[in-house]
Amino acid sequence: SVFLPQGYPESVSGDYLTYQLWDTLQAFCSSITGTLATQAILKGVGVGDEKATVAAAAMTWMLKDGTGMIGRILFAWLRGTSLDCDAKKMLIFISYRLFADFLNDGALFIEMIAPNFPHLFTLLLCVASVAKSIVGVAGGATRAALTMHQARRNNMADVSAKDGSQETLVNLSALIVGLFLLPAVTGNARIIWTLFFMFTMLHLYANYKAVSSVVMETLNRERLHILAYNFFRYGSILSPAEVCQRESVIIMKDQYKLRMILGAEFKESISR
Repeated sequence: SVFLPQGYPESVSGDYLTYQLWDTLQAFCSSITGTLATQAILKGVGVGDEKATVAAAAMTWMLKDGTGMIGRILFAWLRGTSLDCDAKKMLIFISYRLFADFLNDGALFIEMIAPNFPHLFTLLLCVASVAKSIVGVAGGATRAALTMHQARRNNMADVSAKDGSQETLVNLSALIVGLFLLPAVTGNARIIWTLFFMFTMLHLYANYKAVSSVVMETLNRERLHILAYNFFRYGSILSPAEVCQRESVIIMKDQYKLRMILGAEFKESISR
């Protein structure tokens, strides 16, 4: 009752448990890489450096946060309406979810390398902050779509609240691991980068598996193509699970595209 919606499993979709397990793993990995990136940022702003000033560090941090806020506003302005409509129809969950994950990992990578470029440090932090702000907007839209899909008893608020509790527990667990991990790896760049790439790859894989496990029951362009292709070719109608198994989570497969030809040649018409 603390971490699962009331009435589980009947109150949620059939893919709830599988998705949440993979989502938990990706959130843990993202928290660990975020901890490593935060360490790099603190090193870059001068923590531990006697020559660094508090004012310079504060200015860098404010510029980073400020550009992130501006980026969030601009992205919401440019894409807000389409995200709202598509999230309600659950049409863009897959593409925007993976887009947000790749962009988030890219932002963390920029933060990791920023201390190696002192003259570009502030600029790189601002770029990473803008990327993270876009992740926040896109991630919120896809979260809304998934909550609508998972809630089966008019319990969107409960599903959303329990997802927040699960995420908090995962972040707390990652925080505890980070407290023991950072002192052990500080000063060893090879181990830090090995851990970063290892957890990044695991994060992307877990996200791929999480998205692949979702069985959407509404149609987007590719799901409609798959359904129509199978019906016209084999005369059968696929179930939502069968359609989602065939759906690509990254690029639409050409094999399911239908070629429509309107009209016919005269000799073909009179021969019928």
